[in-house]
Amino acid sequence: MFGYVMVNWETLSQEERKRFRAYYCGLCRALGNRYGATGRLALSFDMTFLAALLSSLYEPETRQGRGRCVVHPNKPHDYLENPFMDYAADMTIALAYHKALDDWRDDKKLSGKSQARLLHARYRRIEALYPRQLAAIRQAMEQLNALEKENCQAIDPPVNASGAMLGEIFVYKKDMWSDTLRQTGSALGRFVYLMDAYDDLEADIKKGRYNPLTAMSQGPGFEEQIRDYLTLLLGEGAVAFEQLPLVEDLSILRNILYSGVWTKYQAIQRKRAEEEAKG
Repeated sequence: MFGYVMVNWETLSQEERKRFRAYYCGLCRALGNRYGATGRLALSFDMTFLAALLSSLYEPETRQGRGRCVVHPNKPHDYLENPFMDYAADMTIALAYHKALDDWRDDKKLSGKSQARLLHARYRRIEALYPRQLAAIRQAMEQLNALEKENCQAIDPPVNASGAMLGEIFVYKKDMWSDTLRQTGSALGRFVYLMDAYDDLEADIKKGRYNPLTAMSQGPGFEEQIRDYLTLLLGEGAVAFEQLPLVEDLSILRNILYSGVWTKYQAIQRKRAEEEAKG
């Protein structure tokens, strides 16, 4: 479900690219330090955005380092270290655990079962640290599984479940910014779920898998409806996002929220246009 909160590299300056890579490498490093090589495999731009957003909002003491890693052994890279890198790493593992359970439950993938077993003890430690966030993840996943079993073809229930999950993850702690962060995360979570369903639609129909867009896709004006819905969700997220007193890395965060998240959609459109041209 994740992998849609992208950065638009083409519209970033060289310094901004370097800065975002430092966040990305910082999250990768945090995952490796806290969860080993298995943790690094769950690295995503989605949680990198969260780490950057919370760092910009709360302005923690941040250490900048430079070093090599297993992925890039020959060339050193800049990285950032602060408590929000660790938090984003913990949330990454919590989400990876539930994805592994889903892979085993839905498709009986042995890799999912093995990964869930491997992550179980770590998941329990994260649950002890962040019970509110993990309760929200668990509840959302249960709702999504139930809706899938029902073959729910109303888009709002699964979209809202995803939004509630990411909204709670965006709230690092309860303070004056909790509601605004929750609104930002909720809108982004709903956008991500809808994008994922749209991306997988053709493959899901061919393989007979659940997709809440299946029925809607057979009606008139489907493409326009999806585009409008995605735009509406990002608009809601942007309204909340702009209320946060962000200064550092604001241009990078805006790049992701206003441009980067559309790169996957544009790639899907190009692919489908090419396929139609081929006949």
